[in-house]
Amino acid sequence: MEHALPRAATPGAPGHPAEALRPRVPVQPTAEDRAHGEPPAPRTPLRRTSVRGQVLDGLRAALVAGDLTPGEVYSAPGLAERFGVSATPVREAMQQLAVEGAVEVVPNRGFRVIERDARELAELAEVRALIEVPVMLRLAHSVPADRWTALRPLAEETVAAAETGDRARYADSDRAFHSAVLGLGGNRQLTMVAADLHRRAQWPLVTGPLSRRRTDLVADAAQHLALLEALAGRDLPAVQTLVREHFAGAR
Repeated sequence: MEHALPRAATPGAPGHPAEALRPRVPVQPTAEDRAHGEPPAPRTPLRRTSVRGQVLDGLRAALVAGDLTPGEVYSAPGLAERFGVSATPVREAMQQLAVEGAVEVVPNRGFRVIERDARELAELAEVRALIEVPVMLRLAHSVPADRWTALRPLAEETVAAAETGDRARYADSDRAFHSAVLGLGGNRQLTMVAADLHRRAQWPLVTGPLSRRRTDLVADAAQHLALLEALAGRDLPAVQTLVREHFAGAR
């Protein structure tokens, strides 16, 4: 059984995946450029975001928003029709989601959305806490208050997304906030690993009644603002308590 997804923009319109396939005309140096000794422009066209990347983003948003139902099987051709692209980039994007643990391959049928259980969510939350809690406590000792204050707009964006109940927007802003905090440590590998775990933990965001989901998101977002205040004030006991409660609520 397949579930409908929002149709993509009309082919040819800005943002439509097919637009990424349009050939780009290399920019040629003008006579004025040559007169001023400017080097010729590169002949290699600039690359736009790939169709596969756009489809992957769309599928991730659909997972978080609940447009892809856990347990259901979706075919690449069926999803491709809804996105207005060929089946190939959809198949490639779904393969990436399989690597991320969001779907599993069903031979000769397509891809089944994984059904998560409470134990898996608890395990993801535990691993994230083991990574992020020590890092935040260490950063609280060394990062100046103004650096934490600069992250406030990211925290406020999570609050705005939560209040509107926009789950896909909240998922993006939530990851952006946590990545920015961990990024202050300068360890890119740690930040990437944490972001991957964070994304995996967001797939089952659609479980439970909508009203409760929105309430949980608002409470979760409010903790971001409180955490920044504790970090800026170097209140280590408060930081530890807030971060642990934050991950406990993700279980």
